[in-house]
Amino acid sequence: MAGVRRWTVRRILLGAAQTAAVVLLVFALTEALPGDAAVALAGDDPDPARIAAIRAALHLDRPAHERLGEWAAGLLHGDLGVSLASGRPVAAVLTEGFGPTLLLAGLTLALLIPAGVGLGVLAARREGGPVDRVVSSVTLAVYAVPEFAFGVLLVTVLALRLGWLPPTAVGYGTDLLAHPDVLVLPVLVLLSRPVCSISRLVRAGMVEALASPYVAQARRYGLSGARVRYAHALPNAVAPAAQQLARTVDWLLCGVIVVEALFVIPGLGTVLMDAVTARDVPVVQGLAVVFGLVAVVLNLAADLVAHRFAPRAGAAA
Repeated sequence: MAGVRRWTVRRILLGAAQTAAVVLLVFALTEALPGDAAVALAGDDPDPARIAAIRAALHLDRPAHERLGEWAAGLLHGDLGVSLASGRPVAAVLTEGFGPTLLLAGLTLALLIPAGVGLGVLAARREGGPVDRVVSSVTLAVYAVPEFAFGVLLVTVLALRLGWLPPTAVGYGTDLLAHPDVLVLPVLVLLSRPVCSISRLVRAGMVEALASPYVAQARRYGLSGARVRYAHALPNAVAPAAQQLARTVDWLLCGVIVVEALFVIPGLGTVLMDAVTARDVPVVQGLAVVFGLVAVVLNLAADLVAHRFAPRAGAAA
């Protein structure tokens, strides 16, 4: 238990260091963005005096290290700053876009775990058979197709040609749950590659676990096939899948921008594109920090889960 506690403390300290690195990296990258936010806010053919006034009002004329210190101190209190474009708190701007994005990510995750694990277990149980070959071939083929191309294909076939589903979310507002048919195509696109990667990882782990000596010993003791598969083999297959699942959840929140753009969904992707267009640096910084923190927390949780199911692998890492 002492070793587990030491390992957990080390991982938490590493997560804190990664969080600090994310904050510094986000600030440095946004500082390196081309253009001037004051010029963008001043409009067409701006007056130099107006530009100087905007820079002074937004504290853009202060040294970078002072603005970094003030911004980092605000982050410690949950203050992400104020939007340059709208004058509203960045947290309020992000909250408006979180709803559709979290809805898409939550629905995808709720379907991903049973689908990915189920396909992996099914293929492992029929290793080398027709079912295994079909599952492996289909998942490999689907994984090779980029999300944007797969989304265009689904829209063309299911929405435009067959007319079964709406092609975009235009005209449906932000209450997407009131129109569930709008969510079908985006969720299918978001599911396509993660299901393939999770199922292939689970299959590989299950095949290796089912061929291990401890599983053979469990069978000699007369344990049922279901108990051997789900109580002994599956936990060992979950460890690598947990790492991939953490990366998948991170991608669902951060990489859903492409899917939101394709289906015109008013989520965080739209917020980010609008902020970049207006050079609204605090909103871009706030989004980047939120995404970075999500990545750090998810990877930390995945390490803890992997260490719980496969402690030797965690100790080796």
